[in-house]
Amino acid sequence: MATIKNCTDIEQSRKLAEILPLESADMCYDGYALDNNGNHPVRLHKPDGEYDIPCWSLAALFAILPDYTLQTNTDGAVFVVCESKKPMISDAYDNPVDACYEMILRLNEL
Repeated sequence: MATIKNCTDIEQSRKLAEILPLESADMCYDGYALDNNGNHPVRLHKPDGEYDIPCWSLAALFAILPDYTLQTNTDGAVFVVCESKKPMISDAYDNPVDACYEMILRLNEL
């Protein structure tokens, strides 16, 4: 069963912020405000503050990937296939955000 995950986590977000234009992020973590569990709340707007950590929704990740298809194995695992230049397939994950994140990192290495 797929995990419900609507955006990149903080570690993924920090990595993507190193390689993607920050304008491509459509959400952010409030790096200043922590809840009692030490979690960063997600805000649904472009990063606009000094402490905001940009993050990407699944839709924003799809907009970054060239010529992709999202596919599912019979066990429910999700993976991404990109057909641009050289066909590439991500590893299988329990959610599409992680599969897209991996594919973006792979494409960045090329």
